[in-house]
Amino acid sequence: MTDRDYMTLNQKDAPETPERPVFTPQAGSQFMAEFMASDAASGEAGTAADGASANGSGGASGAGGAVDPAQVEANVIANLRTVFDPEIPVNIYELGLIYAVEVDGDNNVDIVMTLTSPHCPVAESLPMEVEQKAREAEGANEVSLDLVFDPPWDLSKMSDEAKLELGML
Repeated sequence: MTDRDYMTLNQKDAPETPERPVFTPQAGSQFMAEFMASDAASGEAGTAADGASANGSGGASGAGGAVDPAQVEANVIANLRTVFDPEIPVNIYELGLIYAVEVDGDNNVDIVMTLTSPHCPVAESLPMEVEQKAREAEGANEVSLDLVFDPPWDLSKMSDEAKLELGML
């Protein structure tokens, strides 16, 4: 197999056609951000939250005052679903790397997360990306992230959606 064949198999070189769209992590991240923002927002609160999440703006915007902590949690989770493990084509939330997202009354966010292994090649960059995505969530104030390895991550922490995506169901 040549390098060219390998790249085509991985769709890096494959032409995009209506019958065969090329999926990239960036396109998937954008789709998931928009999907989760529209899913998380409901009724009257939907338009302001959708616009902020879909266009990547974040923080506490001045659109109508304080945001409910439950909505901030939903916004943070929607943003975390746009972060993908570089070796596994599943977002880190569905992969089960996020153990907890807690938002207090002041909309300060505490995240507890792990990695698939302590020797993960992105051990330094992935937690920073998670923290940044949480900060970008509409209504989020201070963000703290606790990286833990106990309990260790295992396949049972994956959602059914992630297992289906990876062909494990």
